[in-house]
Parts: sequence; structure tokens; C-alpha cells
Amino acid sequence: MSRFWSQVVRDLTPYVPGEQPKIAHLIKLNTNEHPSPPSPKVLEAIRAELGEDGARLRLYPDPNADLLKTAIAKRYAVAAQQVFVGNGSDEVLAHIFMALLKHPQPILFPDITYSFYPVYCGLYGVAHRTVALADDFSIDPEDYCQTPNGGIIITNPNAPTGRLLPLAAIDRIAGANPDSVVVIDEAYIDFGGESAIPLTARHDNLLVVHTLSKSRSLAGLRVGYAIGHPDLIEALERVKNSFNSYPLDRLAIAGAAAAIEDDEYFARACRQVIATRDQLVARLTGLGFDVLPSAANFVFARHPQRDAGELARALRARNIIVRHFKLPRIEQFLRISIGSELDCLALGNALHDILGT
Repeated sequence: MSRFWSQVVRDLTPYVPGEQPKIAHLIKLNTNEHPSPPSPKVLEAIRAELGEDGARLRLYPDPNADLLKTAIAKRYAVAAQQVFVGNGSDEVLAHIFMALLKHPQPILFPDITYSFYPVYCGLYGVAHRTVALADDFSIDPEDYCQTPNGGIIITNPNAPTGRLLPLAAIDRIAGANPDSVVVIDEAYIDFGGESAIPLTARHDNLLVVHTLSKSRSLAGLRVGYAIGHPDLIEALERVKNSFNSYPLDRLAIAGAAAAIEDDEYFARACRQVIATRDQLVARLTGLGFDVLPSAANFVFARHPQRDAGELARALRARNIIVRHFKLPRIEQFLRISIGSELDCLALGNALHDILGT
């Protein structure tokens, strides 16, 4: 700890991202990356934007990313003024915490959820209160309809559990909190859920956040967006333009717009992940694991007779890495990303060997 650190830095407990080890022949099932490459149209768009000599890179990108906002607006049948874009959904979420969730009353989110939320609260001085998930790790919408609050943020499907909250529940929460912003973080919605974006037409307090890192296979490009009432979007734009007026580079804008427009490739890639997930769940269940219902591109599983940490270490010794959260209530679970069919086959075979079944 340096004497030059501000008190904010001294008090922070930073978010720890999923490990990105440099191990040869690694089967990487720990960060929920898509097993397929992005749409070929993404590469075409990036090459076109780059040009033969790359001269366009000497020019700043469009600070409003109008090309991308227009593509997103068309895809979801909303106005461009209802779309905000940023450098990954993490940046979008960071601006949301500052612009819309910093109020005297505490915001609410589940006790088991995306672990960046309490970090944002610490960074921006946002008061918060966690709401315990049910024993089956589901979210009870009534828990978010009874208490005055400074805002609500829910990941749906939830992370790391993968459990899905129905649209009717989100509608209920948004309607019960007309004076609070309700944020639905839909990083994994495309793998088995229905987006809450249409609900923004009747709830001016509802903001829905998406990322291109998961279902669009663009984790390396860093693009996220939010859709909601223009007043909410204006708040985010004010914060963005007070922080970094050029969050997306020229190649990211072009590539992301192409990904959004290629619905056929997107749908096919999502179907493949869902099919592989179903196969993996069947294999894990056959090996004695308890697997939570998942609408995401990962599963959350525990073995009643084996320690999760020991299983994770045994898999790592076989060059397979999964995510183990050493946190209360979930310390005996492993979060396993849905890789390729071959990746998941190798995982199942390794667990069969480890368990001696």
C-alpha cells in the first residue's frame, strides 16, 4: 500500500477476472467465451474499415458510434436515441452505477450474482444491500417489490448460477419500482431466455444491458450496449462524455455492427451452444453431479461426494480449467463454460477418470 494512494483506492477490493493462462493445449472452460469464431461478416467489415493501407486509423472514430447504434436500434425495433454503446458491457455498467444508481437509498442486487457489482459500489460510493437467493438459487421477484431502494440490478440469466427469471417477473419488478431504475444485465440471455428489451416500451425506468462478448463471439473486441428510455440513455451519454468521448474504436464499431446484422449466423451459433449444453448436462448428471437449470452458456454444478476445489485442481492437472468461486453458499460448485463438443467430451472423460466411475 503506497502513501500516494487515495482513500478510495485503499478501500477497494478489485474485481478478479477469469484466469487467462498461457498453457499449451489448454481446454479453457472458465470465462464463458463462445466456442465458435464470430460471423465472417465481422472480419469483412473490419478489413473494409481498415482499408489497404490502414490510413483510417489515423482518424478518430465516430464518438457517437452511429453505425452501431443504428444497427442495434433496427435489430430491436427501437429508436437510436434509446441505445447507448460502450467498451464492453462492463464499461456500460460502470457508467450506469455512476449515472443512475448513486442515490441516498441503497440499491438492491442478489447475494450471489456478478461479482463486479459490489466493486462498482465501492468505486463510486454507491450504497447497496444484497438480497438472498432462495435455497434453490432462484430469485424471488417479491423480494424486489416491497422495499424502497435507490435502484435494482439483476443479471438474467443470473451469474454464476445460470438460472432464468421469467419476463413476467421482470415486468412485475419494474412496475413495482416506478421511482427507481431497474437494470437487467442480459449478458447470457441469448442462450435460453427472452430479452426484456420489449418491456422498455412501457417502463421508463427499465434499462437492459447486452454484451457482444458471449453470443456474438466478440469477447476480444470489447463492445456492449444498453437499451432504455431516452432520458436514461442521456444520463449515460453525459457520464461517457465526461470520461472518454471515444470509447469504441473504428474497427470495433464496424465489426460489432456487422455482427448485429448477421442474425442467421448468430442464431445458428446459439443453437449449437444450447445443444452442446444439453449434452454436457446429461453427461454431468450421469456422473453424479447436481446441475442447476441453466439458460446461459455455462452450467453450475456440484458433486455431493467430492470437493469442488479438489475437482478443479484435478482438472487443471489435465489442462482443463473451470471456474471455482470460493464464496459462501457456492464454494462446492464449479461453473463450467460450454466449449466445443470436443472440449465438453474431453471434460466429461476427465471427470469420469477423476471420479473413478
